[in-house]
Amino acid sequence: MQNTLNTLSFYDFHPVQANLHDEVLFGLNQSVRSIPPKFFYDERGSQLFDNICNTPEYYPTRTEMGILEKNIDDISECIGAECILVEPGSGSSEKVRMLLDDIRPQAYVPMDISKDYLLTVAEQLALEYPWLQIHATCVDFTRNIRLPVSVDDHRTVAFFPGSSIGNFEPHAAVLFLKNIATIVGPHGGLLIGVDLKKDPRILNAAYNDTQGITAEFNLNLLHRINRELDADFDVNKFDHHAFYNETDGRIEMHLVSNESQDIHINGDTFRFAAGENIHTENSYKYSIEEFQMLARQAGFDLVNAWTDANQLFSVHYYQTQ
Repeated sequence: MQNTLNTLSFYDFHPVQANLHDEVLFGLNQSVRSIPPKFFYDERGSQLFDNICNTPEYYPTRTEMGILEKNIDDISECIGAECILVEPGSGSSEKVRMLLDDIRPQAYVPMDISKDYLLTVAEQLALEYPWLQIHATCVDFTRNIRLPVSVDDHRTVAFFPGSSIGNFEPHAAVLFLKNIATIVGPHGGLLIGVDLKKDPRILNAAYNDTQGITAEFNLNLLHRINRELDADFDVNKFDHHAFYNETDGRIEMHLVSNESQDIHINGDTFRFAAGENIHTENSYKYSIEEFQMLARQAGFDLVNAWTDANQLFSVHYYQTQ
């Protein structure tokens, strides 16, 4: 298949990159120590996450793909043809491929903060879909953003799969969804993946796989800090700890110091007691009704929702009010 890439446009809004040094030091100086989960994804961390998605215990990725495949006709009918399809945090754009041939959007707008990766993926998509106008946009999608392309008379629909919305605190999720509502405008749409509340044993197993890949993924954060900040974490002296907090409706991931120790980062010393932890991630789970109420606060009304037979995961389609 040939394509001169004349269907591909690239826009760089020069997003401010996260500062690992400043955010790690800030987080470790808090009374409840934490490091933002966005720092998981160096090259090794991204590889490990791909491996996690293939473990028997980690259901979200394959379950969401199954829901999309089974209900693609209904989903396409909700979205409609000739829309502008926007994907914040597009990454590899793997799941959107399931939509492109069915809905035949007027244009696809992948958004990602990683410029080089975004451009590589967009170029590959342009080769695979020579009929599709692609407007690749380098931007921090968690901030106020605007579309680089005029939508004219076309409806705009956002696609946010993978239950990534669960990594936001609920109040921050509402703010993010309000931003999406502004982007898609009146009568716009949102197709979003949402992980469901379920038996805590299933949730705990998903984040504590028997192969130990999730533990390695969590601990890799310390390897990255050692490498990039000249720190001296002894990774063997920390344990992965993930559990479902039923009161708050979320999985929590922590790194727990298994003995008293001092950690040094660029001249700063951090003293850890045995059992003290670093909070590295939250992943909120919702019922369909709970998420519907959250989305309504942001200006979205539920049109339809689809789940798998075991009620593990859900895909929702919303329209702006």
